[in-house]
Amino acid sequence: MSPDHDHHHHHDRDDERFDDASNTRPTGSNFIGEPSDDGVDRRGFLRCMAWAGTAAIWGMSGGVPKSFALGQLDSLTDAERKSIFFAQISDSHIGFAKEANKDVTATLQAAVARLNELPHRPALVLHTGDITQLAKPEEFDTANEVLRGVKTDRVFYVPGEHDVASDNGVSYLQRYGKGTKGGGWYSFDHSGVHFVGLVNVLNLKAGGLGSLGAEQIAWLKRDVAGLSSSTPIVLFAHVPLWTVYPEWGWGTDDSEQALTLLKRFGSVTVLNGHIHQIMQKVEGNVSFHTALSTAFPQPAPGTAPSPGPLKVEPERLKSVLGIANVTFVPGRGQLAIVDGTLSGAPPAIAEASHEAMMKRGANKPAAAHGPNEIGIDNFAFAPATLTVKSGTKVVWINDDDVPHLIVNVEGKFPSSKVLDTNQRHSVTLTAPGTYKYFCSLHPQMQGKIVVE
Repeated sequence: MSPDHDHHHHHDRDDERFDDASNTRPTGSNFIGEPSDDGVDRRGFLRCMAWAGTAAIWGMSGGVPKSFALGQLDSLTDAERKSIFFAQISDSHIGFAKEANKDVTATLQAAVARLNELPHRPALVLHTGDITQLAKPEEFDTANEVLRGVKTDRVFYVPGEHDVASDNGVSYLQRYGKGTKGGGWYSFDHSGVHFVGLVNVLNLKAGGLGSLGAEQIAWLKRDVAGLSSSTPIVLFAHVPLWTVYPEWGWGTDDSEQALTLLKRFGSVTVLNGHIHQIMQKVEGNVSFHTALSTAFPQPAPGTAPSPGPLKVEPERLKSVLGIANVTFVPGRGQLAIVDGTLSGAPPAIAEASHEAMMKRGANKPAAAHGPNEIGIDNFAFAPATLTVKSGTKVVWINDDDVPHLIVNVEGKFPSSKVLDTNQRHSVTLTAPGTYKYFCSLHPQMQGKIVVE
């Protein structure tokens, strides 16, 4: 991973190579694009910022995003082919093997194959987090081995919450943190574009969203201070840097502080993962974009009781997984984003989300638990408040198909390990009082135990 550098010495790093490890709150109207040549009415698709439209190239024309059909890639000019052309991969979740996708390694390999079929070799690849499911060494090893197959000069990473779950990012930094600052943030320049990798999945607070923190924001201020306002900026981080859906934790608490530092720049593109679906929004000079996962889809905001892996029919899986490719044409200050599903067919998140949620609700009865047990399912604790006598052993049971991690807000009882499906954590509380706790991976999940 390229280290950050003094802001007076931004320079091209095309001759550098990776080591063996391969190494908001903005307001405004929702994004509305122009009707495209493929006949899709983007006005209808994008009104709710939950786009399930066709794959497209996204360019900037007079500060307004303009879309082109994916099939037009072959008609790029020589200048466009020689320009920056980078790809985004997100949420590969290597190690996940539940019903939603029994072989996430295979779908990541399929994403790599799609990248290698592009008409122009990408100069670099950005992985926007959740490389792994449980941050196990063998999961990182598998991801590195697959991504080594991409025909590109470099792969850049930022962590997702799954990559830092077990040790608050220590093992992630050992692999990918060379030359980075703090929790793993860094910047680099490529062909006139300034790239900034941010980390917003560490030290999350109960009830909060993603968080950058004061140290990282201060670093960002120093990092961009010496740049010309005409420099195109690309920020990439795991959790969206705009508030997509706070009820599910889809946003970053202090993103506005970071984005304020970029108001003077004419072209800012923000790439994120985490929500496993394509969403876009334009706010002034900033274009926000979230990417599909290569592992499994999640429901569209508000269409389900909770986020989480959606099971779709095997023949439809590749229509809801994908990659994003980005082209920059020097001199235009324009970025074009192409969303492509692994199947090549249009993304089908909305339809798949509705059907999968109907089946999930019908096929999954609520687990029965004892009087002093707390079930974890659908990103919630049940019961949310448990009252027990002093000296009672309390047990959490993860019935969900994603991992969770129990943390006491006051630090009065030990945190759990990362709890995968069907795993348990227990504490015995003797002192009377109220003990508040939350899931440090999904901090919108909160509960409390009252000891009498």
